[in-house]
Amino acid sequence: MSSISVYIIAYNEAEKVADAIRSVAWADEVVVVDSNSTDGTAQIAESLGARVVQVTFTGFGALRNDAVAACSHEWVFSLDSDERCTPEVADEVRALVQKAEHDVYFVPRRNYFLGREIKHSGWYPNYRQPQLFRKQNLQYDLSPVHESYELAPGTRVGHLRHAIWQLPFKDLAEVVAKMNRYSSLGATKKRQAGSSYGKAFTHGVWAFLRHYLFKRGFLDGWAGFVIAFSYFEVTFYRYAKAVELAHQKEWAQGWKDVLNR
Repeated sequence: MSSISVYIIAYNEAEKVADAIRSVAWADEVVVVDSNSTDGTAQIAESLGARVVQVTFTGFGALRNDAVAACSHEWVFSLDSDERCTPEVADEVRALVQKAEHDVYFVPRRNYFLGREIKHSGWYPNYRQPQLFRKQNLQYDLSPVHESYELAPGTRVGHLRHAIWQLPFKDLAEVVAKMNRYSSLGATKKRQAGSSYGKAFTHGVWAFLRHYLFKRGFLDGWAGFVIAFSYFEVTFYRYAKAVELAHQKEWAQGWKDVLNR
């Protein structure tokens, strides 16, 4: 029988990591890849039987590659600390790896936010990278955030029928904190070269309209509006911070000149 490793990436996720680990207790191995948390995340993970590996964060792409390398088994199931594997998904995963009809699988996700299930806004089925795969068939690129992946030639791709759950934010403060962190990481991407405040605004507005209108976020009530607005913010600040990075030295010198007048 094929064995399965689960990896969970975490940083200061003491409030979430325990439930994530418990939801994959069926796996042959659970590896928590921690980036030097200061809130007891690692200790909680170890107390639940997970193997903790410390990896200094340099970007999500590199972090996920290190996480896969830390897994002992051929089959890997990726679960973030804000995700929960359901019993239905657990049964489906164990059955699929025995059949091995495909090499990587996308997993649908259901999201719960602001007291309700989000059924629109582009949040269902909300696939991210393949979350079940053979180690040799997938590698992440080295993007700092919103990392992509590369599949080995001839890789067979499938989709799970059942969905895991994601609880992306415990409150609005966490929405703002994640927006700030992700926009800072995204501003360093090469594709942000040539950013301007005009691009920041127009791309931000398009992100809002895409999620609120075209992906029918308005049907999710105020939660849908908050989701769309958060996409506006993260997009706007990603471009605006790229402008700031491009002109940092120039602006710093200008401030010194003002002071020295």
